[in-house]
Amino acid sequence: MKQVIDARGLACPQPVIDTRKALESSESVITIVDNKTAVENIKRMAHTLGCTATEEIKDDGIYMTIEHSKYILEIAGKPQPCARNNQAAPASSVLVISQEAMGRGDDALGHLLIKSFFHTIAETSPVPEVIIFFNSGVKLVVEGSDVIDDIRLLEGKGVKILACGTCLDYFRLKDKIQAGVVSNMYEIKDLMLSGRTLVNI
Repeated sequence: MKQVIDARGLACPQPVIDTRKALESSESVITIVDNKTAVENIKRMAHTLGCTATEEIKDDGIYMTIEHSKYILEIAGKPQPCARNNQAAPASSVLVISQEAMGRGDDALGHLLIKSFFHTIAETSPVPEVIIFFNSGVKLVVEGSDVIDDIRLLEGKGVKILACGTCLDYFRLKDKIQAGVVSNMYEIKDLMLSGRTLVNI
């Protein structure tokens, strides 16, 4: 059974949440969105769950088709949410950056500390598996950031870099991102709650 979700005009992460809920009871879901950010967010969610996701651009929106790559039925006949487990495998360590400076107090000192911090973790080991940037922390992954080279170095080492899309929109910086990918609260929530080690800065 196929469900159709009209997610046009919905703020992040509602299109992802609605699609995810529909996948719990449907073999295939069509979600209609109106922006590329929603498309990318739904694709990442589908990939995490082991589903396939395709898109078709029409005059009235972007039609995303999300399907179970292998449809499995429970004993009761209820479809499981995809070929994989419901949730992403827990990250070994998740670093959360919620501001562009480190610590509270003197801002100039805070900027020096955050620059030193990122240079240190980029040049030493171990490194976190995931770094999440939100609120003013997203300013560290955009054009003009003093730490962008170190963040790119971490990304090159395999560290997953995520920047909150709502935060980038708020600061009007989405077109200036220089490292990582634009994420959403659905993905951020999953990573923050599943990480074996969670460090907030």
